[in-house]
Amino acid sequence: MGTSLTKEQAISFKRRWELVRAREISELRATPIELKLRQLASLMASVRELGWDERLAEDERAVWSRWKRLREARG
Repeated sequence: MGTSLTKEQAISFKRRWELVRAREISELRATPIELKLRQLASLMASVRELGWDERLAEDERAVWSRWKRLREARG
């Protein structure tokens, strides 16, 4: 399949990804809330455009049904 990594290569690889993750966290913290809200609105709008709204509604109905059964079981 592929070549295996040495222990040193694996450690180096992990350190690089830790740096990437730290940078991502830093950028997310520095992102203005207005931009985050615009991004969220865009994602939410894409649900309809991609035709996922019915699937999400089905999932929501299933969740409410489970909650109803749990409440009824508690008496």
